[in-house]
Amino acid sequence: MIQIVVKGGVQSHHKPVRGTEIAARLGGTIADRALALRINGVLRDLNSLIDDDADVEIVIDEQPEALELLRHDAAHVMAQAVKELYPETQVTIGPTIENGFYYDFARETSFTPEDLGQIEERMREIVARDEVIERELWERDDAIRYFESKGEHYKAEIIADIPATETLSVYRQGEFCDLCRGPHLPSTGKLGTAFKLLKVAGAYWRGDHRNPMLQRIYGTAWRDQTELDAYLRQLEESEKRDHRKLGREMDLFHFQEKAPGAVFWHPRGWTLFQTLIDYMRQRQTRAGYVEINTPDIMERSLWEQSGHWDKFGENMFTTEAREERVFALKPMNCPGGVQVYKQGIKSYRDLPLRIAEFGKVHRFEPSGALHGLMRLRAFTQDDAHIFCTEEQITQECRIVCQLILSIYRDFGFKDVRVKFSDRPQKRIGSDAIWDKSEAALQAAVEAAGLAYTTNPGEGAFYGPKLEFVLWDAIGRDWQCGTLQVDLNLPERLGAFYVGADGEKHTPVMLHRALFGSLERFTGMLLEHHAGKLPLWLAPVQAVVATITSDSDSYASEVAAQFTSLGLRIETDLRNEKIGYKIREHSLAKIPVLLIVGKREAKEGSVSFRRIGRNDTETLSLREAMVRLETEALRSTNPPVNLPPVGGRSEDKEQLVEAAAR
Repeated sequence: MIQIVVKGGVQSHHKPVRGTEIAARLGGTIADRALALRINGVLRDLNSLIDDDADVEIVIDEQPEALELLRHDAAHVMAQAVKELYPETQVTIGPTIENGFYYDFARETSFTPEDLGQIEERMREIVARDEVIERELWERDDAIRYFESKGEHYKAEIIADIPATETLSVYRQGEFCDLCRGPHLPSTGKLGTAFKLLKVAGAYWRGDHRNPMLQRIYGTAWRDQTELDAYLRQLEESEKRDHRKLGREMDLFHFQEKAPGAVFWHPRGWTLFQTLIDYMRQRQTRAGYVEINTPDIMERSLWEQSGHWDKFGENMFTTEAREERVFALKPMNCPGGVQVYKQGIKSYRDLPLRIAEFGKVHRFEPSGALHGLMRLRAFTQDDAHIFCTEEQITQECRIVCQLILSIYRDFGFKDVRVKFSDRPQKRIGSDAIWDKSEAALQAAVEAAGLAYTTNPGEGAFYGPKLEFVLWDAIGRDWQCGTLQVDLNLPERLGAFYVGADGEKHTPVMLHRALFGSLERFTGMLLEHHAGKLPLWLAPVQAVVATITSDSDSYASEVAAQFTSLGLRIETDLRNEKIGYKIREHSLAKIPVLLIVGKREAKEGSVSFRRIGRNDTETLSLREAMVRLETEALRSTNPPVNLPPVGGRSEDKEQLVEAAAR
């Protein structure tokens, strides 16, 4: 007798049973909504045969796993549609991705937008056929011969590279067969029609530029049309807010192939970038940090000692100098921070020591992964490293969490979620050290009163971390700040402090980034605000524009008055119509236009016009100055006067905590 524990009860079966039978016995709508099984915690096909006692969960359409299954099947149905329409095309690899799926195809003729429409229509026909999807186990040689005979040389190559110990499974739907581990839906009809093909892009076979270029078709799939429509609206809004488009319109930055993965900042963009640094510098100073700067290039031996060479070396840029020593551009700031800490003997009375750095780091990212400011090879991190005792971990982590959330609120991000990432497979240090690090960080986030979800295996190679995920104005999430507890790196690099017992002790090192990458945070800000940045952040806060050249001297006088208040002002004295000037500066997302003509010059006034508004109001020069100066002030906390960094007084800790809040 086989005992199946399912949905709070037990089913008894005299012989092996398939998931479809278990679902049917549950009654109601379960059988119609069932998509897959979870057998003893493992996701399997709904039609899987169970021949022993098991805990079984029926996966239905409303569960999180359903979307993954739908998108996986959408990729297969798309591949089937392509093969039916264009039989000469070779099918390669087609995984699910966030919000959708893609498949790479080898085809001499390029796919066109019209082709996508035809493929999508054929996909709907395949769904309407409701073809059964069956899993088959094949012998390796048979599979290779089969796909070679069909002209699917890429698929045969994939099979040849699969370890001999792995089971080879092929899924069949109608006349179409595809190599896949699964699981899949019971039939093509379960996919529904809430899918859309989005675009075609190029992709090298197996991501290697030395291999042939393939064509990648991207698509999205959802449970129903309502979800699909909502996502397509989000995509449309995302295109309007694309920071690369806004960067051109606002004249902030550009990219070019002579420096792939790096930013060319224009004056306005650099002003915005420096405004972010100035803001963060003030917040960190008030929270008891000191600032340092460390070299961009350091010798290989340091990176070997820290563990980066072994665990991160494939992402590092290296060079050999004439004396044949190997150097590396720093991919992270932490080893340099430890070198500064080690200068001079530190006492337990000096801890916690909070050391900040706006450090430029360099990491090799595949060219296909580069994406404007969001994914670069050279970027700036607002790193800080807090050296403390084990007893201080919880308090310091709590203060960092409060500081991060306060900063995000200043930039208009109110929906922030926290992920706890524990030990990855590729790591340094003993399990005992990781146990201690994870327990300390978990205690800290709980002491801060923050809800969090777990992100298994995604910690840094030297310690567990918290990831702070921001949700923007159109519902997208961005992983931003991080906080990591590190009991490994200080020991590896020989950092110590003298304890109250007069003995040497290894400090704990907390790695902390608030913006994360400043370049990426800039891109996020632009897209979150659709380029219409708050006045205090805008690189140009107002433009004084003339109606006629008769008012040029008055416009210059007005600009000088506003500039004297510390506001960022430009003048537009061009011989152009005022309507043209208004449209141009609106496109550049200038928050305020101060329009002046003969009347304004005579009265000592300005016509005050905000971006996105069609109306103007006439204000005296003094009124306009007071209004802009007031609005340009940041709504952050007033400065907190802290005692010198170092020392262990309770008064200091209370002040630092207040500054973070």
